[in-house]
Amino acid sequence: MPDITLPDGSTRTFDGPVTGTEIAMSIGPGLAKAALAISVDGELRDLNRPIETDATVSIITAKDADGLEILRHDSAHVMAEAVKELYPDTQVTIGPSIEDGFYYDFARDEPFSTEDIAAIEARMKEIVARDEEIIREVWPRAKAVEFFKQAGEHYKAEIISDIPDDDEITLYRQGEFIDLCRGPHLPSTRLLGAFKLTKVAGAYWRGDSDNEMLQRIYGTAWATEKDLKAYLTRLEEAEKRDHRRLGREMNLFHLQQEAIGMVFWHPHGWKLYRTLQRYMRKRLDNAGYVEVKTPELIDRTLWESSGHWEKFREHMFTTEAEERVLALKPMNCPGHVQIFRQGIKSYRDLPLRMAEFGACHRYEPSGALHGLMRVRGFVQDDAHIFCTEDQITPETESFCELLMSIYRDFGFEQVLVKFADRPPVRAGTDEVWDCAEGALMDAVKSAGLEVHFNPGEGAFYGPKLEFVLRDAIGRDWQCGTLQVDFVLPERLDATYVGEDGDRHRPVMLHRAILGSIERFLGILIEHHAGRFPLWLAPRQVMVATITDDTDAYARQVLEQLQIAGLSAEADLRNEKIGYKVREHSVAKVPVIIAVGAREAEGGTVAIRRLGDKKQEILALDEAVDRLRNEAVGPLARTD
Repeated sequence: MPDITLPDGSTRTFDGPVTGTEIAMSIGPGLAKAALAISVDGELRDLNRPIETDATVSIITAKDADGLEILRHDSAHVMAEAVKELYPDTQVTIGPSIEDGFYYDFARDEPFSTEDIAAIEARMKEIVARDEEIIREVWPRAKAVEFFKQAGEHYKAEIISDIPDDDEITLYRQGEFIDLCRGPHLPSTRLLGAFKLTKVAGAYWRGDSDNEMLQRIYGTAWATEKDLKAYLTRLEEAEKRDHRRLGREMNLFHLQQEAIGMVFWHPHGWKLYRTLQRYMRKRLDNAGYVEVKTPELIDRTLWESSGHWEKFREHMFTTEAEERVLALKPMNCPGHVQIFRQGIKSYRDLPLRMAEFGACHRYEPSGALHGLMRVRGFVQDDAHIFCTEDQITPETESFCELLMSIYRDFGFEQVLVKFADRPPVRAGTDEVWDCAEGALMDAVKSAGLEVHFNPGEGAFYGPKLEFVLRDAIGRDWQCGTLQVDFVLPERLDATYVGEDGDRHRPVMLHRAILGSIERFLGILIEHHAGRFPLWLAPRQVMVATITDDTDAYARQVLEQLQIAGLSAEADLRNEKIGYKVREHSVAKVPVIIAVGAREAEGGTVAIRRLGDKKQEILALDEAVDRLRNEAVGPLARTD
């Protein structure tokens, strides 16, 4: 007679083993209809697996994150079933759920075509309509291996052979299709929500480039057609905002094969880059930071002492000179400790906030590179705060206040904060980690931050806060971070003289607000769809002539704008004004000033804002003053 405790704390007693379906029905038929799976003492299970002992149970529906993940995982299985029915000689390999969807990797000699994808999606809908029961089965290992070998599914047989001996081998049957899987799954294919196959890509077996190439079919799956439609709309909007396309249209940057993962910044793009750095330098100066510069090429012995060589070696670029191994720095922290160690530091010198726009290099596989979002060479807005334990809380509070203010200036209002604790592979003792995690959590509570926990995702030397921005179309980007480190000062022998006259170890707070400047600019471009506020735009004003006989007045207008400090250019080409407006609108110039004979005669200008068909006629002096004041924006901040 198991007692089942529900999320609201109530308890229900059943006469014998009970399934999730029966528990849901005891609560109400509506919940039973919506139920997809159950959580039993925190473990996800199939809805129809019996519960034989007392347990805490919650019913999983499509409204839950776990429920949506199960829908997506089942979509992958249904896709594999469809592929096997349509193309029986194809081997199925691995098919997980992923963010916003799912994929499955297939071994097939012939490439999947656009017509094939449409046929697979249509067959998936047929399988859903069949209402196939999904049944969990436990098989002996040898039987499972032999079954898949006989079926010609050699990849599945290999996977089973690699499963630890003490793990249960579970298979799921739906119709005539049987797949290896831990589950859980839906009770039936009819419960699958709305889905769509999106693309085909190549993928190496088990992610190893030495293995054979497979074909990966991606799809997206949602609880309802409405959710699916909303997601596809977001995808269309994301494509319009793609920073790589906008980077070309706005002439900001490019990438090429001769420098894989490195950015070639064009004049307009570099102006945007410098504006961002100028703003950040001002905010850091006002917040009491000192800026430093450390070498990019450092002997491996320092990286060994810091622990990075052991934990991060595979991501580091190295070279040899004079029988020494040197590494391009992947991060700035060991260099900052070296500056801290020069001379004797006193407790009166703390907190010491040391900032650097540090050029870093990390090896990223070429297949993982993505425009500005993931590169091999980048600059971090990095800083390290050397402080006492008592200063962790106030320094965390002031950092969080600065970070949120900066994000608001760039147009981000929604920020999610995650607390990431100790990872499986780490430096330092458990006692040190207990102290670091406790100090950071105390600081979080003092700052009044609402945090979501991200277990096991801390840095190898300490726990951290991760700051996740939500952009204009609802995508999340992790940018800022704050990490509490008791380990590196110990490893690199950083000390200060305390009030008691003895030597003490400082605490080291690793912090970044933008993260990689390159990546943050990519996010900014997509967030604003290239339509930057005037203070940030690399090309702020374009003066366009309507007729050739107003060239002299256009140059006068341009001169006044440039004297006022605005980034202005003039388009004096013998082209129609409509053509000029369209061209500069595509380039996302925020303000276009049209001048013709009437404007030249009256000393006025016609101002047209990007995306606005209306224009405003102003006297030249008034227009310049108004644009100058607007262009200052957050650069005028004094905090």
